[in-house]
Amino acid sequence: MASEEVQAALNDRYDAMSQSLRDRLITFVLDAFDSLGSYRDADAAVFIERVLPVVLAAQQTMGQITDAYLAAMVADMLGGAAAPVGVQLDEALRGVDPAEVYHRPFVTLYSALAAGHDYAASLGEARTRLLSITETDLQLARTHAARQSMEGSGAKYFRRRLTGAKNCALCTIASTQRYRVENLMPIHPGCNCKPEPLPGNRDPGQIIDEDLLKAAHDAVAKGVGSSDRGGRAPDYREVIITRQHGEYGPLLAVRRHEFTGPDDIPGS
Repeated sequence: MASEEVQAALNDRYDAMSQSLRDRLITFVLDAFDSLGSYRDADAAVFIERVLPVVLAAQQTMGQITDAYLAAMVADMLGGAAAPVGVQLDEALRGVDPAEVYHRPFVTLYSALAAGHDYAASLGEARTRLLSITETDLQLARTHAARQSMEGSGAKYFRRRLTGAKNCALCTIASTQRYRVENLMPIHPGCNCKPEPLPGNRDPGQIIDEDLLKAAHDAVAKGVGSSDRGGRAPDYREVIITRQHGEYGPLLAVRRHEFTGPDDIPGS
């Protein structure tokens, strides 16, 4: 029988560790970018040589702490000792050379300047893209590690647990659903949700948090004037969906959005 106190402590510790890792990495990467004397190709090469080893190490650390957290959660749910499976993360989680990915902010800068944007605005766009890239890479490390860890532990189902004081509507509604561990948790740029195993091996059904789903309907009703506590008008499964992104994998999206490639996703 899972202990709420133990799981709360495990969640708090994991959240603190992963947030600290995220904050330290983002600070390092952005400081390295801001400290460049200029942003020509030679500067881009220096930047990538400096930050990439740190980024890759942070991804591995995220994988290790995620594995340890999930192993402890499953052990508390099912009994027995926590046994991390020892996840192995590919450096190219996106299927693209990381050096190419971390050159993209410079491409953003050059493109913005070529489009007639002033230098300060162009640099701001590049910096924003770098932030999104760094955050997304850590989240990819988390989701890839989580799938390996939960599959190795014998867990069958998981949910996405909201973290932080604010969460977007995509994540909030998706958090009311159950997922199968063989599937990567769908994310979006800026996503900071975490996978959390569900106890037992019996399918709990698609909707696992009716109260939160109702609250989402109520919020929609305030905004658009109509909703349905039964969850069928509108049917959010027809609105908030999972698309397959060429680099991220499963991407949480709104059905009306049509993406033709990674560059069509803001901040990708």
